Amino acid sequence: MAKGAQKEARLRRLREEILNFVNVNPGCTASQIVAWLSIDLKMKNHGLTPRKVGFFIPRYCKELVWKQDSLTGKRVYTNGA
Repeated sequence: MAKGAQKEARLRRLREEILNFVNVNPGCTASQIVAWLSIDLKMKNHGLTPRKVGFFIPRYCKELVWKQDSLTGKRVYTNGA
C-alpha cells in the first residue's frame, strides 16, 4: 500500500459525497452538508465541521459555486453547470 493511501481515499470519498449531496440538494449550506455526512453517512471519524467543509469545497470541489444568502448571510452551494 502506498504512503498516504488511506488519506487519499478518505479525501476522495469526502469529495464524491459532497458533490453528490449538492447535486441532489442544490442551495444547501455547509451545516446541512456536515449534518448529512456525519449523521446519515456515519462519517463521524472525519472530524467534520461547517468551517472545515467551507474551506474544503473551494479547494477540492471546484465544480461547485456558492452565493451569499441575503437573509442568513451564509454561503449556499450549488452545482456550477
